[in-house]
Amino acid sequence: MSSENFNQKSLSPQRALALDALRGFAILTMLLSGQIPFHTNVLPAWMYHAQVPPPEHKWISTLPGITWVDLVFPFFLFAMGAAFTLALSRRLEKGIPQWKISLGILERGFLLGFFALYVQAIRPYVISKTPTTEIWLLSLLAFFLLFPILIRLPENWNLWMRIGLKTMGWIGAVLILALLQYPDGSGFSLYRSDIIIIVLTNMAVFGSFVWLFTRKNLLFRIGLFGILIGFRLSNMPEQLGGWVTDLWNFSPIPWMYKLYYLQYLFIVIPGMIAGDMILNWMKQKSELSESHRENWRTITFAILMFIFILEMLIGLYARWIVETTILTIILCGISFWLMSKPLNETEKLYKGLFTWAAFWLILGLTFEPYEGGIKKDKATMSYYFITSGLAICTYIFFSIIIDVFKKRKWVQLLIDNGQNPMIAYAGINNFIIPLLAVTSATQLLDWMAVSPWLGFLKGFIITLLLALFVSLCTKKKIFWRT
Repeated sequence: MSSENFNQKSLSPQRALALDALRGFAILTMLLSGQIPFHTNVLPAWMYHAQVPPPEHKWISTLPGITWVDLVFPFFLFAMGAAFTLALSRRLEKGIPQWKISLGILERGFLLGFFALYVQAIRPYVISKTPTTEIWLLSLLAFFLLFPILIRLPENWNLWMRIGLKTMGWIGAVLILALLQYPDGSGFSLYRSDIIIIVLTNMAVFGSFVWLFTRKNLLFRIGLFGILIGFRLSNMPEQLGGWVTDLWNFSPIPWMYKLYYLQYLFIVIPGMIAGDMILNWMKQKSELSESHRENWRTITFAILMFIFILEMLIGLYARWIVETTILTIILCGISFWLMSKPLNETEKLYKGLFTWAAFWLILGLTFEPYEGGIKKDKATMSYYFITSGLAICTYIFFSIIIDVFKKRKWVQLLIDNGQNPMIAYAGINNFIIPLLAVTSATQLLDWMAVSPWLGFLKGFIITLLLALFVSLCTKKKIFWRT
């Protein structure tokens, strides 16, 4: 999931830390949104997915708008698309043949597919509606079995030791999947999986191949983007069917793949385009020769990136479509003026990235009335484009903090989690919550959460504990290979 370092001959040795921060922000806010209380006495509606508002939290397919909760998954997808450029470029520069890279992509897809099945199967509240101490401990064991399966073991370790550890992990995981019984009396099922990871699996495989075969031809990539739009628009409910619909509905492995999932390439491909620009910047950037324009311009530009997110969320949720569109165009004009005549490679990157951000935002606003207004579920065309534009704005915001003002420490926790997102994703339900349960700390948090906002504070504390655990793993160079 993460971007990678590059050799000294071609790239700066540093990572794209702002991309890590974006990914970390996405994964932590995704996990935080899952900890928000859903009681009758609820938080404001903008604290939940726009299409499942309080107090009943039932899905309303006709309800338009987005909230901050609706941004977290597309932000992760965008960062994933950008990471393809960085990770696969390194492999190509090492002289690894394309067939071997392709096998690596398929292997990654297999690991993510297994992860989607396993992480759902071992969640305590999936195993039992009222987990006991034994269930909590089983969930902890199942979580730690993922370490020998997925971590990158040191190359200086004995080969047979590495093989033995991985084999023990796989045997333990398979035994758990085979022996577990669920509340409905069933056992292991290919259809009991985490839908978010299933989508990521499809994006990891198809997105990687899209970048690999279009890396030298942006026009070809945009052409594929257009063809995918044709598939998407030809399968709206009012359409009469045909071969496109037949292909859309065909799936040889329905538990893992549906052409419907490929719609998320509408976010991953913009991420790839941004990744190409970041890669070029990393090759050309020279810290010693860079000079920056006045601080007030850069600070104003960073603030504007944040304002874009705020005005889109408020305007689209409140349905002030005309006002939001006008304000967006005005803000785009100010932003272009601030970054006119860039003085260095970093500012050229920001100008180029923001040009794409403005395009996606305005394209998304143009599509906004289509399909009854912007929605995450089921995702509309405007949702894909607007969230892509906002992801770029967020990346620029983090990059200014890290690369211009050198305040990496301000977002170090996000960076650490962005470099280890899968530990974070599995750890919230299978490490932090079970650990709190077996130590009785959950009782203290439950006692504290006597109101909706205190319930949110409880969720924030759980997410923070998870973030600190993942940060520790990252600092100890314990990474899951996905």
